[in-house]
Amino acid sequence: MEQSIGAVLAAARRHKGLTIGQLSAITRVREAVLCAMERDDFSLCGGDFYARGHIRAVCKAVDLDPVTVVKLYDEQHGGPPMPVRAAAAFQAERAIKLGERRSGPNWTMALGVALAIVVVFGVVRVMGGTGEVPSTGIQPASVPSPLPTSGAVRPAPHHGEARSTVNEAAGKRHVVVVRMRAKRSSYVNVRDAKGRKLFAGTLSAGKSTTLKAPTGIDVLLGDAGAVSLQVNGRNLGTLGSSGEVVRRSFGPSAPRPR
Repeated sequence: MEQSIGAVLAAARRHKGLTIGQLSAITRVREAVLCAMERDDFSLCGGDFYARGHIRAVCKAVDLDPVTVVKLYDEQHGGPPMPVRAAAAFQAERAIKLGERRSGPNWTMALGVALAIVVVFGVVRVMGGTGEVPSTGIQPASVPSPLPTSGAVRPAPHHGEARSTVNEAAGKRHVVVVRMRAKRSSYVNVRDAKGRKLFAGTLSAGKSTTLKAPTGIDVLLGDAGAVSLQVNGRNLGTLGSSGEVVRRSFGPSAPRPR
């Protein structure tokens, strides 16, 4: 089932706690255009170029990855725009300029040679005609001999190091581990408890990924019925029906719905 860009944008806006009016004030996109975009109607954008710009603005406002969503838009609307090659446009002008340069003597090179001769002559006069360069008096720094490697004694671990090892072991007990597997392709956006992006993109059919983060993990699924989850070793299966946009948050001990 083809994913709905409008449904993904609408779910992310609601999760952010924004109304259409508030989103319009942030992105400077008219409310009518935003409403149409959430219905997968991009005709009010004024063309693909402006539609991509509106999608990027909305994604930044609701913490979605704009590159992934724009790529999904291009896949559903005939692909990305073709790049414009400018080499042919400048070829004729370059040929004319090269021809003009060969039409007369190269006065720039002649002036440069003459200036170089004058500079060399002046340096020789200043140095007394000897061509020697006075010493700066700076002696090279002595290089310390390497420490012997045989019989080296390793220092005992510091109390601070032992404490950090204990803290690291305790921290592992608070890590959230989420494993996702897609039975068909679906858009997935995963962030940690501080909102930092862990994964954003399309999880292809048959592919799986494992993500870890301390404190908590937030998951947004564009097609909840297409992805099964395992959280902290516990199989949760799918979180919704086919085509449903679902967002869930999970803690380190047991999954907890938001």
